[in-house]
Amino acid sequence: MAKRTNKLVTPFVKWVGGKRQLLQDIEQHIPKVFSKYCEPFVGGGAVLFHIQPKNAIINDFNKELVNLYQIIKNNPNELIEDLKKHRNEKEYFYEIRELDRNENIYYSLSNIEKASRIIFLNKTCYNGLFRVNRAGEFNTPFGRYKNPNIINDITIKAVSNYLNKSNIIIENKDYEQIISNLKKGSFVYIDPPYDPVSDSSSFTGYTKSGFDKCEQERLKANCDKLNSKGIKFLLSNSSTNFITSLYKNYNISLVKAKRMINSKSSNRGEITEVLIKNYE
Repeated sequence: MAKRTNKLVTPFVKWVGGKRQLLQDIEQHIPKVFSKYCEPFVGGGAVLFHIQPKNAIINDFNKELVNLYQIIKNNPNELIEDLKKHRNEKEYFYEIRELDRNENIYYSLSNIEKASRIIFLNKTCYNGLFRVNRAGEFNTPFGRYKNPNIINDITIKAVSNYLNKSNIIIENKDYEQIISNLKKGSFVYIDPPYDPVSDSSSFTGYTKSGFDKCEQERLKANCDKLNSKGIKFLLSNSSTNFITSLYKNYNISLVKAKRMINSKSSNRGEITEVLIKNYE
């Protein structure tokens, strides 16, 4: 496993289910040696940026997020410059948020402008919560922060440098297309949308497609395929009876995590999650 070399390489957006607080727990389970790292649900990239592998393929189903990775890799200076135009004001926030309600306006934006929009909304919206409705429209309200760090040029440049100096392939596909082509010796960290611990806690709103129990079962079938090829995987999920039963033939470890994203503040706090792997 590659040793972390640059502490400035950190997530550039806050993402639902981000793994920053669990990095020490996760790191203990990552194999010491692997030829290629794969993260099919990369999200904010906390694990990727923590271990900083030199050879990796990362993927996410969210097109706007993947575009942001690509822009940070290829156009960091242009992105930083575009971020300077944004204002931390309620009326302006809703003007920018509404851009995806009109396809003609949204598709007239350059990829740099789309990436800039997502960073601005992520830094200024309520709780940094990236959420879309069934139409795929960003719908999180204004966050009323006094001084959000919208132009985090140090992080953007550090991440861009890492993505360019390493062999990092960035994809926007269904995860199955990504992991089906992996060879033995690869290591896969899988961080899918979690199985909800209750009906009210379900959150799959960063893509309009959602991720139900049928999708969880499809993912497990793909984990079985990885296992049959001798490819090591580590999977994060919620500690529900459904998940622990589904993966009962694999090694399951319990970890504690603090989850701040919930519609009710009384339901925020420490919860139990699982780390599931197919190796000792």
